Amino acid sequence: MRIQLRRFIVPLTVVLLVLLPLEIYGQNSPAPPAAIIDLSRWNIYNDGTHPVETTKGINEALRKLHNDGVKAVALPSGTYLIDKDSRINMVSDMTFIMPDDAVLQKEASGKERYETMFLGYGVANATLKGGTYSGDKQQHDFSKKDNPHSAGTHENGYGILVEGASNVVIDGVKTVNFTGDGIAIGGFGTLIKDLYEGWFVSGGLDAKGTPVSDKRKIRTQKPIPLTAPILQSEKLFEISNVQRLAPSFEVYFYQSSGKFIKKISAKVRDQMDIPAGAAYCHLVFNQASAKGGYLEVWNRVVSRNITVRNSESAFNRRQGITVGGADNVLITGNLLHDIKGVAPQSGIDVEGGYGENGYLNTNISIRNNEFYNNAVYDVILYDGRNAWVEGNHFASREAIGLAVSAPFTNAVVSGNHFDGARIYAYHDAVFRNNAMNDSITYFEGPNIVIDGMEITNGTLALSAKDAYGIKVSNVNINITKKVDAGLSINRSPLRLSNVTITGEPSLRSFTGNTASGSVFENLRIIGYNSAYGLSLPPGTYRNCQFEASGEGKFGTLSAVLAGDYLFDGCTFKGNLQGAGLLYAENRKLNLAVKNSTFELPGSAQAVSIQAARNVLLENNAVNAHNLSSSSMELIKINDYWKRSEPYRVQSAVIRKNRITSNLPAKGISTEYSGLGAPPYTIEDNILVKAKLSLKANDRFHNNILQ
Repeated sequence: MRIQLRRFIVPLTVVLLVLLPLEIYGQNSPAPPAAIIDLSRWNIYNDGTHPVETTKGINEALRKLHNDGVKAVALPSGTYLIDKDSRINMVSDMTFIMPDDAVLQKEASGKERYETMFLGYGVANATLKGGTYSGDKQQHDFSKKDNPHSAGTHENGYGILVEGASNVVIDGVKTVNFTGDGIAIGGFGTLIKDLYEGWFVSGGLDAKGTPVSDKRKIRTQKPIPLTAPILQSEKLFEISNVQRLAPSFEVYFYQSSGKFIKKISAKVRDQMDIPAGAAYCHLVFNQASAKGGYLEVWNRVVSRNITVRNSESAFNRRQGITVGGADNVLITGNLLHDIKGVAPQSGIDVEGGYGENGYLNTNISIRNNEFYNNAVYDVILYDGRNAWVEGNHFASREAIGLAVSAPFTNAVVSGNHFDGARIYAYHDAVFRNNAMNDSITYFEGPNIVIDGMEITNGTLALSAKDAYGIKVSNVNINITKKVDAGLSINRSPLRLSNVTITGEPSLRSFTGNTASGSVFENLRIIGYNSAYGLSLPPGTYRNCQFEASGEGKFGTLSAVLAGDYLFDGCTFKGNLQGAGLLYAENRKLNLAVKNSTFELPGSAQAVSIQAARNVLLENNAVNAHNLSSSSMELIKINDYWKRSEPYRVQSAVIRKNRITSNLPAKGISTEYSGLGAPPYTIEDNILVKAKLSLKANDRFHNNILQ
């Protein structure tokens, strides 16, 4: 049934519409009154029929009302079927309003690409408020193709497409069930000219723009016109898609009369201003030949000043929102969920294809949004620069909550909650005061800073591509159940400070396989799994604390990688069953433990060194008050079972330590160091009740036995 709402119609000579306040349409913000579009006047149907007439009528109404100076229009309740072969073309300087029970339903088709609402280049100061934009996903024929050479993925069915428009607000809108994206924000490109190798001749241009001979250079032999209509309003152009030509070049501008204006130096993808009065230009490259050369001259206009707020995008196949060429975008207060069907399947994807001759994204803000049930990603920062991701709830469990990909630079990520969703970040990103639970991360660097993060039952995994390309501080990892969780670091060294890991995971709460050189300050690992222990990477550990859980006796603090280990001012605490041993074994390992304390609640060893290049144990305290056997070796080099094998500790100095035990145990043992072991230095130690058990050639003096 077609609803006419004729009670709003007044004589045409007075006005074509009736003005109503926006509050009738559920809008809270102050705004001028809205004019209800007369469906009968424009032959618009709101009963889900007559798509051709309805689409044509809405477009005609928008154009006429725009020309009449109307600033806000509204559709009544109902379902409006939008022609499969057409779309609604939004106009400038207007607010288009729909109530919550109004639906723009895209007619079912087999098209690989379609749009429902389009805001193109030249549209400015436009607002879409309220209503639902619904795609044809459930009735779509995915077997057809737009042409024989198309991809056949049917991923370009759009709810709202913004293409080179400016000052656009999308507010309180639902976009659902599209074969591609609910909302896509992109750029508008115009190919001005493409140049092949035949466009170039040998030679350059002098300071006055006059051709000169120069076998080291090539120049365009015909002028590149700068008179395309788009260049009269958008006075910018770029050189892109360059093949077999140098990435940098010189541009010479001329008036139509041939008078030289100026020269500039530029490189591929630079946005170059067209000087006043310039009608054409020439290019000069510093290379001898143009063989195989090719380039394109483009004008590219990105969408600018776009806001998407208080909206919902769901059940679309490719994305909730794509930002594919835009500057100054704010996406805030939205609900983005259940995106599934065709890659990349993300709530928001910031991806302009800039590296593939596409558009640049800049200054993108993603704030206070809710994400869940997205198949692969919640947010992708794929390419562009400058993004702020703040206050979001990423809850697509086992998916990637945020990916900062290699082509993106300068992302600030703060105050977000990653609820079962992962983080992947490659470089140039700052993470501040985020929270994560039941998930993992992958940080590669360089230029990654993590300052403030609360992790519950998750793993902070760092894989530094470059030395010190990742810096971590003020992180708490809380493990409340037996799951695989904690801290994992790999590849190049990095810096960590004020990191605390509390609780017993199912395996190790700290593992590492990095090159030597990492720095750990105030690392605290409390209640680590005493059956599996910790796998410590080489590095400098200052003021660190390691404390075993109550159960398990085989877990060691393993320092077994080649490189330098320094423990300075650290505390090692075992458990009653004997876990907590610092264990070193690698022929290329250098171990130094200084100014540290070993607390042994049970009957256990403190330090076991099985293989090393150099060992220094200096000014430490070993407290063993609960030993059950006098044969216990508190600090030992090698052990009894390998005494007849060749030695594997090349140098050792053990001095100025205080070793206290409740039994006359072996405080320092070198007697089983192996065949051919060199003399080790044992000096200035104080042993309370404990004793020395040294081999004959050791250099020992000034040790005090009490």
